[in-house]
Amino acid sequence: MKHLFFDLDRTLWDFEKNSEAALNLLYEDLKLGDHIRSFRSFHTTYKKINADLWHQYGTGKLSKSDLRIKRFNDTLKKFDVQNEKLAIKLGEGYIKTSPYQTNIFPQTIETLTNLKNDGYKLHIITNGFKEVQFIKLEKSKLIDFFDVIVCSEDVGKNKPAKDVFDHAMHLAKAEGRDSLMIGDDYLVDVVGAEKAGMKGILFDPNKTYREGTHEWHISRLNEIPGLIPWINKSML
Repeated sequence: MKHLFFDLDRTLWDFEKNSEAALNLLYEDLKLGDHIRSFRSFHTTYKKINADLWHQYGTGKLSKSDLRIKRFNDTLKKFDVQNEKLAIKLGEGYIKTSPYQTNIFPQTIETLTNLKNDGYKLHIITNGFKEVQFIKLEKSKLIDFFDVIVCSEDVGKNKPAKDVFDHAMHLAKAEGRDSLMIGDDYLVDVVGAEKAGMKGILFDPNKTYREGTHEWHISRLNEIPGLIPWINKSML
């Protein structure tokens, strides 16, 4: 195993914490309290709508530009707020604010440092929007760890499409048998990578998946270095 490919959001960069922080700032700045009883109710409603729309985007049923505004427009409508201008302000403000949040998962820097020192080549494969993913990596002081950074929109498809993993391996000059993907989404990251000939590790910090979902199933990033020799052994 020579090449380690990481997902970014919810694997290294703590998407939930950073998204909540950005939304809280926007809730205050745009005085959403005048329309919505509490930030908690706004945040809870937004999360559900955003997840549903991201699924549509991932399957090609929704464009990036539509997603950015629709998730806020639909959220506001749940509170009987018909205000597309406000939805546009929220959409633009979120893109400007969220990537500058810098919460990362525990042991991220230490684990990446140890892996780099052990001679592994580290890369990123993400479905996130290109213009914000690089900001996240830079502001969180992660970007220098990675040799190849692939945003799936460059390929024109999203993970778990095989083309995305093939493109990343091509850029990294990696073979499937030498490559390992680490991500938080079992179907998108792990199954997708394995269909492309890689091995996969399921990162599950909140224990969302039942035990036994995957052979290589971890809840802490610092488990990765000790797990790789076992993965190599399983390939013999």
